[in-house]
Amino acid sequence: MSMDQSVIEAKRIGVFNCHVGCKLADAAAIMRKEDISALVVVDDDGCLAGIISRVDLLRAWMNSPGWQNETVQVYMNSEVISVTPETRLFEVARLLLEQHIHRVVVVRTEGDKISPISVVSAADLVYHMANTA
Repeated sequence: MSMDQSVIEAKRIGVFNCHVGCKLADAAAIMRKEDISALVVVDDDGCLAGIISRVDLLRAWMNSPGWQNETVQVYMNSEVISVTPETRLFEVARLLLEQHIHRVVVVRTEGDKISPISVVSAADLVYHMANTA
């Protein structure tokens, strides 16, 4: 992996997501099944609405006896750091470190719609680093 590669050159397109109205129990089941640590949350138009992580699910479990029936919208983070497919990997690494986050969402903007197309995580970067070491 070259740190000068763009996201689109290094990462396959595709994203695991759920709707803002998805129940937390269903989101947890998707994360477990797919062995992922977060889901992108989309609205009715398929536009980026937020992200829900395992930590958010733990917070829900600790704060709400009926957490399973809460929607992801209640516990998701709606302030998502996003990048374009052309963003260089070194810029993604810088964002992860500076923002103290674990992942960024790769988006495509079409008019006023922001559609999630992929996720790049710190784990992805480390995986590529290890493969090229």
